[in-house]
Parts: sequence; C-alpha cells; structure tokens
Amino acid sequence: MVLLASCVFAQASTSTLTSTRATPVSRPLDVRAIDVNAIDLKPDATGAVPPEQIRDLLRHAEEKDLENDKRLRDYTYIEREERHKLDGRSGEPGEVKKIESRTWEILEIYGEPVARLTAKDDKAPSAGEAKKEDEKIQKIIDKRKNESEDDRRKRLEKEEKGREEDRKFVLEVADAFNFRLLGSEALDGRDTWVLEGEPRPGYEPRSRDARMLSKFKGRVWIDKAEAQWVKLDITAIDTISFGFVLARIHKGTHILFEQIRVNDEVWLPKQVEIHLDARVALFKTYDEDIELIFHDYRKFRTDTKMTVLGEENREQ
Repeated sequence: MVLLASCVFAQASTSTLTSTRATPVSRPLDVRAIDVNAIDLKPDATGAVPPEQIRDLLRHAEEKDLENDKRLRDYTYIEREERHKLDGRSGEPGEVKKIESRTWEILEIYGEPVARLTAKDDKAPSAGEAKKEDEKIQKIIDKRKNESEDDRRKRLEKEEKGREEDRKFVLEVADAFNFRLLGSEALDGRDTWVLEGEPRPGYEPRSRDARMLSKFKGRVWIDKAEAQWVKLDITAIDTISFGFVLARIHKGTHILFEQIRVNDEVWLPKQVEIHLDARVALFKTYDEDIELIFHDYRKFRTDTKMTVLGEENREQ
C-alpha cells in the first residue's frame, strides 16, 4: 500500500483544463538541469495553468522521490502499524471490533531493509518471539556474508531491474492524469502547491502496472521550495482486480500519505492512513483502518551531522 500511495498519485482534475483523448507524449526531462527556484505554476490568459507546466513539476517531484527512496537506505527508523478491524455491512461505515498494533525497528543489512519486531500491542515481544527475530536477522547476515560474487551480481541486477520498472511506472503517472491547480497551502510551516486530479480520458498506459492508475483520483501537495511532494490524498473510484479476481480492492478505499524533511537533505515517510476495503481469493475480506507512523530516523552511513526529529514530530 505504501508503494501504491507513493507511485499512484501526482494528479489533478479535468474541470479547468482541456482534456484530450490522445495519449500525451512527454518530452524528455532532465531534472538535474532544472532550477528548482525557477519552477512556478502560472495561469495562462484563460486562468488555467498549462498542463505541461504541471507535468514538468510533477515529473520533477517524481524523480526526486526516487532519489529519496535510495537515500532511505542510509537510515534506520521505527515503524508502528495500528489496525482497526471493522464490521461494516452493506457499504456502511463499520464499528471497530478489534485493534491490533505492531512496532518494528527497520535496519539495513548488506543493503537490504530488515524489520525487527520490538512490540506487539505496545508490549515487548515474548522471549520466544524475540529469539525468532534474532534468528531471522542472523540468517540474513550469514546469507549475505557467504554470498558468492556471482550470486551477488545476479541479486543486484535483479534489484536494479525492479527499480527501473518502478521508475518507468512512477514517471508515467504525470501523463496519466489531467491536472488542476487548486491554490497554495502551508503544511508544517512550508508553502505547498495543491493539485487535484482525475484520470485522463482515453489514456493508453505504457506499462502493465500503470493500468491501475485510471482507478484513482485525489490530491497532491508539493513543496514550492524543493519541488518535493509532501502529502497525497488518494481514493479508489472503481474496483481494482488482481490475478483474475484473486484479489480485489473495492471502490472507496482511501490512502492518505505524508512525508517529512529529515536532516535538511531528504524527504521520508511520516505517516500513512489507509481505509482498506478488499477481498482476497473470494473468501477473505478486509475492512480495516490502518495507520502507519514512521519516526526516529537515524543516519548510519555518513559522518554528516544528524538532526533527530523533535518530540512533536514523533507523536504525529
């Protein structure tokens, strides 16, 4: 879901922009050649912001987000997940019938993120659970330590191929929607542009995964000073099926995703809220409200001075 939220949205709506049924062809964009301070969204004579201005901004933000993902590997952090299981019926909001929580410390071991469970329902894991976590981590360390050069090369090539596929998908987002600038808004003391959008009618996706983009609409907040996306608010407007109805995400599923600036160098996840309405294999249903909180980012691969997030950020 976090990957879906980070990839799916850089949208805005058709209401003030001329919609086209032809697939737009993006011109090459070298984000390194763009002066962030020079980026601005200026309405034309009709009062609408030209679509290409917004697409360039969004594609710039998407490129920078891919760089953020790389830099995340330089940090350890704490992730807490809280699930509110609901008993909704007939499409009505359900009452909470059960609350579960898990807390993990996210480590980087030989370039691989590894989650170590530190609490269940805000209680320390049992001795048996703690032992399993230690054994899991040791198994990964031993595997990587004894990895042959050939196996390492193949693993890295596979990872790079996956990242390239993700990149193609993310950069396609800016073309898959029509955009409208709603205005400006201050978030955590920083000025942002607020964009709203819907899928572009008749858009032909260039990658398989991009076919799901037509199933979403929402808003994105982009930091004016750094052209980084700060907040995403996404709603499913149609049912999404995976693997011949092996799994379905139903209309109305909602994702709210926020990022925070860390160490004056990178934007990293702060909070994710998900209302999930889904069915798996036609038997298992999920009607849940899920909240993920990320905090205590600590850099461990550089001597650069680190700024620890304040208590107000940890509690958000």
